[in-house]
Amino acid sequence: MNRALNILFVSAEVGPFAKVGGLADVAASLPRALAALGHDVRVVTPRHSPEPTGEIAASIPFGAGRQAVVRAVTSGGDGAAVYLIESEGLFPRPRVYGEVNDLERYLAFCQAVLELPKQLGWPPDIFHCNDWHTAPIAFGLRNRAWGDAFYRDAACVLTIHNLRYRGPDDFADFLCQGIYYADAVTTVSETYAREILTPEYGEGLDPLLQQRRDRLFGILNGLDYGEYDPARDPHLSVNFDAGSLGKRLANKAALQQRTGLVSDASVPLVGMVSRLTEQKGMDLALEAAETLLSEGVVQFVLLGSGDEAYQRVFLDLARRHAGRAFVSIAFDQPLAQLIYGGCDLFLMPSRFEPCGLGQLIALRYGAIPVVRHTGGLADTVRHYEGPDSQGNGFVFQEYDAGALLDALRRALAVFRRPDEWRRLQERGMNMDFSWRRSAQRYEAAYRQALAARG
Repeated sequence: MNRALNILFVSAEVGPFAKVGGLADVAASLPRALAALGHDVRVVTPRHSPEPTGEIAASIPFGAGRQAVVRAVTSGGDGAAVYLIESEGLFPRPRVYGEVNDLERYLAFCQAVLELPKQLGWPPDIFHCNDWHTAPIAFGLRNRAWGDAFYRDAACVLTIHNLRYRGPDDFADFLCQGIYYADAVTTVSETYAREILTPEYGEGLDPLLQQRRDRLFGILNGLDYGEYDPARDPHLSVNFDAGSLGKRLANKAALQQRTGLVSDASVPLVGMVSRLTEQKGMDLALEAAETLLSEGVVQFVLLGSGDEAYQRVFLDLARRHAGRAFVSIAFDQPLAQLIYGGCDLFLMPSRFEPCGLGQLIALRYGAIPVVRHTGGLADTVRHYEGPDSQGNGFVFQEYDAGALLDALRRALAVFRRPDEWRRLQERGMNMDFSWRRSAQRYEAAYRQALAARG
């Protein structure tokens, strides 16, 4: 029987302490799933906000007389302790990312992370690092292990959540260094792991990734089914599950009322919750929405923020199609949950998508995803070809507005067949994308990293 592991999970953001994107969700949920498998999991992240305070667990000296203070905060009984690292001038700061000294901040954070287990008298088997902010630990651990027996049996696993984001300095590519020195490299879906080995998706690092392909693993992100549960979600007008889908219409009505759309259950409502960036396929979404809104066959709701150019054109779209389209440039979690629980179709036409969380939430909440076949979207959404297929959504291949429109029209045709549509919703809601299976795959990757550690 395999022994339990000591796992130090390192992330720049961890929910609920700080959240900018999906990384915070992973860093909150995956450690809990690993702890449920019997491992001793501890999470470490910068203290971005003055709250919570927490008890001081350690004080770590840096050069030039600087100190890092480590605060232990409650795990909430979920089996994964959390440590927050602070240091004057570095953390806390107003923003998780985008400070002028981000390189200095996160390099200092990595130095403190390496020292923390020694201060605690707790030797990790695994340092699980995430993205560029924590990637220097891979090289630092290898250097420490040469001269200090405390680190000699530890391995480093680096997870790439999005290869495009490599830090603010072209001459200090921490992620590139981490890929080279980590004992195993993972990405957040199997398809994305294959895609980044190609020039199209490799962001210039595909030759390096090709060198590491024997230690490169794609492991699909999971969804926290406790947090995302339409039967208990307090942001919904009416709670429901796969056995009470009739109640879901009340959420569509509430969404239409809140967004100023015409109240009509028979009109298919297309929803998006997204960053407004080129990656997310917003140019395709704009063209498709314009066409279908002009034909008067759908309603459209978009929540998100991002590039100013996209913000302007989508706000103009909503102005020109008042009563049929609504756009909110904001972060609004209650509205996001109501979109998942009230829209009929959920749109994700991404140019590339390492994993994606929106399609998993949509399936859980009975919204049918329309996605491009890429990354984690390809691994989670199977194209629906009729009642005898096992599809759970609608998929298009080419990055082309015409291909997206074809997929949407196929979806709208099925929407007009209520019994078939309901069975499609039930299939999506009954699928299991919880974290347990993914945690077991991470466990296997950890043991492979330990066997191959440098």
